[in-house]
Amino acid sequence: MAEKALPSVNTESIEESLHRLSKKPGVKAWLMLDRADGTVLKTNGQISAIRPARYVDRKASLPSPTGGSFSTDVSASTDNETQAAQELASMVWSFLSTAGSLVDEIDTEDELKLLRLRTKKQELVIVPEVKYLLVVVHDTPPV
Repeated sequence: MAEKALPSVNTESIEESLHRLSKKPGVKAWLMLDRADGTVLKTNGQISAIRPARYVDRKASLPSPTGGSFSTDVSASTDNETQAAQELASMVWSFLSTAGSLVDEIDTEDELKLLRLRTKKQELVIVPEVKYLLVVVHDTPPV
């Protein structure tokens, strides 16, 4: 599957940062989503180990929040891994939209900069950038 280009961003710098991020202790996986429509641009790690795909129809694709369909650049991924990434991306997109609405309701001149969702097993850190969203899933640090 062809990789979707990241317009107007320093791709080399992003690739280098993502490679370093993948090597950090405790990082289970990360996803990069298109900021405009929630499309999965890149993934790394075992998304299906974090949250197995719930929908297994291999002929169907999961729609994005804007009506398109998700794609991923990980050509070696199984259908299950791709489906798990698409489902997680959809949930993150919904969470981010809701959080963004909350921020707008509180103060229309403010903006969302970072979301952290911590559970007993893991933590999701969501960083909204201008052209993409970065979602990092890592082990929950001890308290």
